[in-house]
Amino acid sequence: MVDAQKGKTFSRLLREVAVAARQGGANPEANFRLKTAMEKARAANIPNDNIQRAVQRAASGSEGANLEEILYEGYGPGGTAILLEILTDNRNRTAGDIRHLFTKHGGNLGESGCVAWMFERRGVLRLSTSPVPDEDELTMAALEAGADDLEREDDTWLVYTPAEELEPVRRKLEAAGIPSQEADFTYVPRSTVRVAGEEAQRLLRLVEALEDHDDVQALHSNFDIPEEELAQFPG
Repeated sequence: MVDAQKGKTFSRLLREVAVAARQGGANPEANFRLKTAMEKARAANIPNDNIQRAVQRAASGSEGANLEEILYEGYGPGGTAILLEILTDNRNRTAGDIRHLFTKHGGNLGESGCVAWMFERRGVLRLSTSPVPDEDELTMAALEAGADDLEREDDTWLVYTPAEELEPVRRKLEAAGIPSQEADFTYVPRSTVRVAGEEAQRLLRLVEALEDHDDVQALHSNFDIPEEELAQFPG
């Protein structure tokens, strides 16, 4: 089971590498999307040879040529909004699969635009954990660099930026001696929906099923589930 999940993670990350290289070229210094995709792949312990092969095959046109990037939108139990980033080589097959999963777990796949307006696309930097910057110093440096928000997550920090400012903010923070562990784009909900009880459990089953689908690169939602509810979920 662990090996199967690891294989799925490797496949998703290498497909992202391939698409980034196909669209923006094989030089990560001139292709920020490729640079971040390669960093995520390395962070997942994918061998560098595998990453480089994916880059070269994509740049030569032999890999990733049939992959489409699509946003799927839908509703989960409790009126929650779900936004899926999809990479697929068969749009019809994937649409059927995703629709089935929504229906099976008490949700429904919606039309394009039905929930995307509830989210804002933003850049996010995960800072290196050692040493963790002082909060006041970090806040000042992040704001001066052009970030617009930051939050604590366990023993590290997430710095949020406008999507188009992710790389400039990252460079400025690194110049200030604050390196980032990971850079990525995400969709942040503009507001959240509280879900509890059986609705929360059904929602979590839907999220688990969607995230387990091979074509789902990332899932974003606006649900807010109490910690005690999350602790009860067996997944």
